[in-house]
Amino acid sequence: MALSLDTIGPDSNVEALQRPDSVMPPESRLEMPTQSLRHWSASQERKAIVKHPRMGTWLARLFVFGGGLLLTGYGTYEMYQVVSVSRTTILQWVLVALFTVNFSWIAVAFTSALLGFFALLRQPKTPAGPPSSLSHRTAIVMPVYNEQTSRTYAALEAIFESVEATGLGAHFDYFILSDTTQPDAWIAEERAFLALRERLGPHARFYYRHRAKNYHRKAGNIADFVTRWGGHYEHMLVLDADSLMTGECITRLAAAMEADPDSGIIQSLPLIINRNTLFARLQQFAARVTGPVIATGLAVWMGRDGNYWGHNAIIRTKAFADHGGLPDLKGKPPLGGHILSHDFVEAAFLRRAGWSVYMLPDLVGSYEESPPSLIDLSARDRRWCQGNLQHSRVIGAKGLKLPTRQHFATGIMSYLASPFWLFQLIVGIALVLQTTYIRPEYFARDFRLYPVWPRFDPERALALFALTMGILLAPKIFGLILMLLRGKDRRASGGAIRLVVSSVIEITLSALLAPILMLIQSGSVFQILLGRDTGWQPQRRDDGSIPLKDIIRRHRSHTVLGVLAGLSAFMIATSLFLWMSPTILGLLLAIPLSWLSGQLGAGLALKKIGLLMTPEEHAPPSIATRANELQVRNAAFGFDDEDGLKALFEDDALRQRHADMLPPATLRKRGVIETERALAEAKLVDAETIDDAIAWLHPKERMVLLHDRALLDRLVHLKKAPTAGVKAAE
Repeated sequence: MALSLDTIGPDSNVEALQRPDSVMPPESRLEMPTQSLRHWSASQERKAIVKHPRMGTWLARLFVFGGGLLLTGYGTYEMYQVVSVSRTTILQWVLVALFTVNFSWIAVAFTSALLGFFALLRQPKTPAGPPSSLSHRTAIVMPVYNEQTSRTYAALEAIFESVEATGLGAHFDYFILSDTTQPDAWIAEERAFLALRERLGPHARFYYRHRAKNYHRKAGNIADFVTRWGGHYEHMLVLDADSLMTGECITRLAAAMEADPDSGIIQSLPLIINRNTLFARLQQFAARVTGPVIATGLAVWMGRDGNYWGHNAIIRTKAFADHGGLPDLKGKPPLGGHILSHDFVEAAFLRRAGWSVYMLPDLVGSYEESPPSLIDLSARDRRWCQGNLQHSRVIGAKGLKLPTRQHFATGIMSYLASPFWLFQLIVGIALVLQTTYIRPEYFARDFRLYPVWPRFDPERALALFALTMGILLAPKIFGLILMLLRGKDRRASGGAIRLVVSSVIEITLSALLAPILMLIQSGSVFQILLGRDTGWQPQRRDDGSIPLKDIIRRHRSHTVLGVLAGLSAFMIATSLFLWMSPTILGLLLAIPLSWLSGQLGAGLALKKIGLLMTPEEHAPPSIATRANELQVRNAAFGFDDEDGLKALFEDDALRQRHADMLPPATLRKRGVIETERALAEAKLVDAETIDDAIAWLHPKERMVLLHDRALLDRLVHLKKAPTAGVKAAE
């Protein structure tokens, strides 16, 4: 029978929610209805309990969007003046239109960063301390999908220790929610979980659940937890497999949620740590220097109409259950089906229902990691691209707040900006080509006295280019200024000179990588518009090295395009070649840059001489140090390296615990034969030894076996493989 929160206090948590032999607490179900995109009434929106002042937020929005509009208007006017020296052609109008779209995007980013810069200059130096007490219970949930158990369990154990150190640990329970589809990884998770529970004692507040089918992926994983066990917890704190959060950060989030009865989601700002490859350290440095400026600007103008990034955030469980149920989009993927970028939509639905969603960017102690190489980033980016473009089907949903629609538009534009930039380059080349090689039409049908010949104002063009570059680089400059002004951060980053040199390196390499990412993202957009779906592959966390042949295969088209663009531009006009030289150079270097991006040696070499250093790298957070120590210890257990079937075969207790953790078996419908199960059973019947089973069973058949108690019983009756000595005697 499910337990009620009314009868469970934080002090009675251990006895009420957990039996020593239980891997999950009793269910306490919450309904999670699917939300509608087409139907919504204002009467369904809850009324705020506390009246929150909004004038500052609206003034900030006026500054950001009004300033962005003025900048865009000025940029568009200057661009028109550049091309209107003579009568303007259709291609020139197209160029002006593309420029306006691209410039508006960076103009709003600039004014938002400028707002964040001013806010950080005024920010108090001493943040509030941790809370002394809490009243409600919070579930800390970590969804995992084919991850390395030594890493994920180390992170969760380090978080547990940090929370316990605050003295408020009794208010938090920990859930590993597995959607793993690789059989060996699944058994490794179970072994790591059981070992963790044994180390921490029979009443450790850790739970583990594995889903047989990863329906709706991460969003479905969280929804399954909420609908089955969410009733026990007032709040849930959602992590990613690479997340780390200090106990102080977590308890402050919980206290902020308790202090604000209107809050539905409170998002922290995770900083990137633990990165060593060149590409990852570039991202780590950029996120540390520029990230707070951008995030603070967003937090100021978004106010209580904020967004959710899917992890390192605390959520009011009942509000999420009532309004976070995602609908499937009509049609097939990639633009139909399950919503991949679920976090934006969940935040939109909670905000529509009257719950506040906001960010605390000054909250320290929230961390994450980043992809180790350019190719790893592009693989993750492909999925995000599809998810954000799906938002074009959601942005018009009834009842959404205007800032919410702006969040969707920003997410969509973050990927459409690449093809717009590509089109602008193509149109610019076409215009120069037209000016250089196409003979003017002297005898046009409208009997003009002079030919229509595209001309440009070179001085205005140069000034506009300088303005555009200034706006693009301004957020990085703002972040650098703040780091230089803050003595502690400046010294921890290697001093002023190293900090400036590091910023130059980051800007230079980012500029060279930008055209490669532009083509990658443009290709993703075109693939999605052509109907090509993406999968959901597990992310690589550590090693960025990729075989050179794979790098060449992924980037050869970029290199060829760089060669063609360079030759064409040089043949058309030297000025065009110089104008396009950053883009051409980046494409020509695509293969070596991508290879270099994933190299540990390159990243560590810069680290050794104090470049691309962050304060968190100079003095690692204690929780990161502890997590790394625990990962080394966990790796020594060897759970990730052992064959799952063999582990179950050799350990009767493990096999029994595994069977106990399985959900109740479902009855097979008569006449319906499951192919994988039939094959698994046939192979087990033929197998004489465990080595036969290991060699013959394919991954899908292994997963069927691991879900089936009857097949597990057959596994027990296999023989052990003969030892080398026995084989020699035979």
